[in-house]
Amino acid sequence: MSLTFYCFLLSVIMFSLGILIFILKKNFFFMLIGLEIMLNACLLLFVCAGNYWNNEIGQIIYIFMITISSAEICINLSLLFNFYKINNTLNISSLSELKK
Repeated sequence: MSLTFYCFLLSVIMFSLGILIFILKKNFFFMLIGLEIMLNACLLLFVCAGNYWNNEIGQIIYIFMITISSAEICINLSLLFNFYKINNTLNISSLSELKK
């Protein structure tokens, strides 16, 4: 088995783990962690696919996406802090109380 196969396998495992965390946890912080794990799995897949086809496009996409992801993290953390400041909890079920 080649290194590319193990990279594909690792990205599938990471994506599955991210989905499980996102579905099973009701905490806003852990849901963001699940999303980031899924995003990193996709980025790893881009790099592996680029390596498999001897193309640098996957690495270039990785650089662009990790830049966008860092901006996304800043926005999500500010939302998380504001959500905690208002509700004193990170439980996502309390989000429905904001409509009232």
